[in-house]
Amino acid sequence: MINWVGLVPAALLVSLIPGANQLLGLSNAVRHGTMAALAGIGGRLAAFVVLVGLVVAGLGATLAASATALTVIKWVGVGYLAWLGISSLRQARQARQALSGAEAPPAPSGGGVWPLVGNEFVVAISNPKALLLFAALLPQFAGEPGPGADLRIALLGAVYLGIELLVGLGYITIGSRIGATGISARTRGRIDLGSGICFLGLAGLLAAEDVASR
Repeated sequence: MINWVGLVPAALLVSLIPGANQLLGLSNAVRHGTMAALAGIGGRLAAFVVLVGLVVAGLGATLAASATALTVIKWVGVGYLAWLGISSLRQARQARQALSGAEAPPAPSGGGVWPLVGNEFVVAISNPKALLLFAALLPQFAGEPGPGADLRIALLGAVYLGIELLVGLGYITIGSRIGATGISARTRGRIDLGSGICFLGLAGLLAAEDVASR
C-alpha cells in the first residue's frame, strides 16, 4: 500500500525549501512574467520525469550508489550554477549602466522561453541531491517490493511532480507581482545582483558537499 500520509507532507516540505530551481523560477517571473516562468517550470518537471524514470527502471539506486556518477553530476551542477551566477552579475552591471530610474518592464529573452526552459532543466537534472531524493524518497513510500512496485513508484513520482508544480506556481506568483509593479533599471540591477550572489553561493555549497558519501 502506498503511504500517502507520509509522502504528501514530505514532498511538500522538500518542494517548499528554497533552492536553485525555485530561485530561478522567482527570478524568471520578475524579469519575464508569469507565462515565461511557467514554461521554465516545464523544463524542471521534464528533468524530474527523467529522474523518476531512472528510479522506476531501477537505475536510480545504481547511480545513487556510484561515487563517480554522483561526482560527475555534482560538478556539472556546480559549473552551471556558477555560470548562472556570473550571467546574473553581468546583467546587474548592465542595469547599472542603464539610465538610472528608467522603467524596465519584463522583456522576453532573445531566444524566447526556450533558454528559460533549458536553464531549469539543466539545473534540475544536474543536481545530485535531486537524484538521491527520488532514489531514497519514493521507494520508502511505495510499500513492499514486488509486483506493482514500479507502478506505485511512478504514481508517487507523478504526485510529487504535481506538488512541485503547485509550489513553483507560488514562487512565480510572488515574482510576477514584484515584476508587475514596474521595477526600475536600478531595482532590476539589485535583483540580478542578489540572484547572482545566491547562485554562486549555491554553487559553492554544492561544491563543498560530499554527495558521494551519502
